[in-house]
Amino acid sequence: MKMIIVENNSSKPLYMQIYEALKKEIISGELPKGYKLTSTRNLAETLKVSRNTVENAYLQLSSEGYISSKAGSGFVVEKLDNTIISKLNEQRLKSKDDNNKIQKTSTDRIYQYDFQYGNLSSSNFPIQLWRKISNKCLSTISTEDIMSYNSNKGEVELQIEIMNYLNKSRGVYCSSEQVIISSGIGQSLSLLCQLFRSDSNQIAIEDPGYNGARNIFINNGYEVIPIGLDEDGIKIEELENSSAKIVYVTPSHQFPTGAVMPISKRLKLLEWSVRRGGIIIEDDYDSELRYKSRPIPAIQGISGAETVVYIGTFSKSLSPSLRMGYIVLPKPWVDIYDKSFSRYHASVSLVQQRILQQFMSLGYWERHLRKICISNKRKHDILINTINELIGEKVIIHGKNAGLHIILEFNNGLDEKGLIEKAEYYGVKVYPVSAFWMRQEKYTNNMVLLGFGDMSESEIVEGVKALVKAWSL
Repeated sequence: MKMIIVENNSSKPLYMQIYEALKKEIISGELPKGYKLTSTRNLAETLKVSRNTVENAYLQLSSEGYISSKAGSGFVVEKLDNTIISKLNEQRLKSKDDNNKIQKTSTDRIYQYDFQYGNLSSSNFPIQLWRKISNKCLSTISTEDIMSYNSNKGEVELQIEIMNYLNKSRGVYCSSEQVIISSGIGQSLSLLCQLFRSDSNQIAIEDPGYNGARNIFINNGYEVIPIGLDEDGIKIEELENSSAKIVYVTPSHQFPTGAVMPISKRLKLLEWSVRRGGIIIEDDYDSELRYKSRPIPAIQGISGAETVVYIGTFSKSLSPSLRMGYIVLPKPWVDIYDKSFSRYHASVSLVQQRILQQFMSLGYWERHLRKICISNKRKHDILINTINELIGEKVIIHGKNAGLHIILEFNNGLDEKGLIEKAEYYGVKVYPVSAFWMRQEKYTNNMVLLGFGDMSESEIVEGVKALVKAWSL
């Protein structure tokens, strides 16, 4: 047994230092099977620690199976399969090496201009106001509230605020009982997958479309059926020809193309759902961020449609870290939800729900929306105008006038990979569109995605100038 060195000034307890030193020797094979450990008394005297400290180290090793106590012999080392340990160590070292390579790769490249999509600038978040409301909520919350579970739909007061907001801004027709608070779009979709499982095992999605939703459906065991798009959204005829009873759509600002579904097509989609006995999951993605006109009312609000589930999130318009979204269930599904999820508790903390409820009830939410719309409209216009001025007709812009990103389509012979690599060479990060196509053979492979929400106005202009050089336009 090697000499064990203990550090009295270490934050790690003495018994843990002894335990780890002996464990290392046992795993390495330096202390073989049957090796008799030094008695607790002698080791304590050698290390100048209490006997109780050594006993605690031995007991920990014994509880994990590294040593055992033999009557009259003290503690002896147990047999370990060193071949397995050796392989595990090799894997651990390889994994560590791979992680180092990944970290090195990810940190080596520093982009001067990053057209990341889906993010707002941190300067848009009303931090002082949020902190003030948070402190007020924390000072008034009771011990009983803190120690109780949330209901399976969330806080009633927040349900009411969301109901009123959606009715006023999106024409959504519902009662507060139909509103369910979730921790974001991901959880909303996962809950719906569980709720609708007995009704169907297929879900139709837009192609291209939000790959995050696609992955959630697949992970929940659904067969995903891709449906193509035209200039104003999902192809109804292709949906009609499928066997799907559930369809997931982003009609207000289709992701990623930015297409807006007109009222005529929304009515056809509703007709399909009634005729098929189906369900429309309406993800009202980016509906708040429109820059040229008022958004078309939600499909859900048309005649109080009872075949539409409406979902939304506060991530894009307020903060991703808030992790809060909502579901508006059709009336016929409310009782089914209550029975199926009677033992479920809303996953968003009570405090966060109350803070958001206060933020909305005091009028700050609508004020915040007006502010971010003005700010992002200015960025959007600068991006579009700079592209038109410097690139002109050499590129087609998709998804203008709403949201936090656009798509550029090229006909200059460069493919997606080439466009991204050339941009990287000039210190600019743009993003692939291919990931959003389920049927890769349908993708023309000549597009990139540019976000602008988290960039300054000057960064947008300089970033486009760098892209012009990169792509030789």
